[in-house]
Amino acid sequence: MELEVDITKQLKDFTLRQRFKLAKETLGFLGASGSGKSMTLKCIAGLVTPDEGRIVLNGRVLFDSRQGINLPIQQRRVGLLFQNYALFPNLTVKENIAFGLRGLPKKEREERTERIMALLGIAGIRNSYPRQISGGEQQRAALARTLVTEPECLLLDEPFSALDNHIRSRLEQQLLEIIAGYQGPVVFVTHNLKECYRLSRQIMIIHQGEAVAYGSRDEVFDRPQRVEAARLTGCKNISRMELVTPRRVKALDWGLELELLEEAEPGQGYLGIREHRLRLVEDPNLPNTFPAWVDQVRETPFDVSLVLRLGEDREEAGSCQPLQLTLSKEDYETVKARPCPWWLQLRPEHLFLME
Repeated sequence: MELEVDITKQLKDFTLRQRFKLAKETLGFLGASGSGKSMTLKCIAGLVTPDEGRIVLNGRVLFDSRQGINLPIQQRRVGLLFQNYALFPNLTVKENIAFGLRGLPKKEREERTERIMALLGIAGIRNSYPRQISGGEQQRAALARTLVTEPECLLLDEPFSALDNHIRSRLEQQLLEIIAGYQGPVVFVTHNLKECYRLSRQIMIIHQGEAVAYGSRDEVFDRPQRVEAARLTGCKNISRMELVTPRRVKALDWGLELELLEEAEPGQGYLGIREHRLRLVEDPNLPNTFPAWVDQVRETPFDVSLVLRLGEDREEAGSCQPLQLTLSKEDYETVKARPCPWWLQLRPEHLFLME
């Protein structure tokens, strides 16, 4: 099974341009609110008509502006799960799930409905109304309604956004199991970086309607090619840069000169390193190693973020943009009593250059 999308749509603030091909795998859309993620899903599902382009699912043309083809929603065989679930309040859970099977014989409709309720563990609430069940149960009922029609493609629009963390984690695992057995392409929209990484093999970073990164999840997170993609994937340490030699640059915002592992390419004007890639070391003679002064300590239940300023003394360090390092609480306990300056290394193999 394969989904092909090549569309444009003029929106209020920008033009949505989407082009990708997806087989039996999960593609995660990551981006800020209003960047075009959900709009892309609506175009695929048939809720919104693109201005031009083409959408093909398993060889069936769903939309083609040149040929004048625009199949209605009910003929597309696409399952769309909204973030607000969109359950009918006047129907029971079972009636909601069976709603999309109205044209089938009663026996088949009953069998498919019972089977999907058993799979998702909601058979016990079949006669309840949406107002009588929890958010997690509503989410599973909506997912069951989406899956029971046996769609050729799944479109999931922030399915966990309204759930508490403990429910979210459990349902995320259940969704992973369902996706593993699903035979079609899945497109998953989320704001959550970690959730996107866990659920998606391929990731597209969308900024103002355009893909600023698209590839395997490791490629997108480890080596973003554009600064917008780095920011949207949570990179805290980004600096403008200036070339000194093909393998040496000035990090202008950090006030540092850094060695590179590979030569810089034309058009690259930014440098980045992930906060978990920074290293505290004892040898000041290692490549890209600088004295660091602790400016702020930010603790979470499981790790500690340190805001560090680099320079020979505190006064010099205060004039440049700081860097952020994340340590486990155990690692932080081993270093917090050390007098400053500490020695911070930006290892060349973990630096990435961007346009």
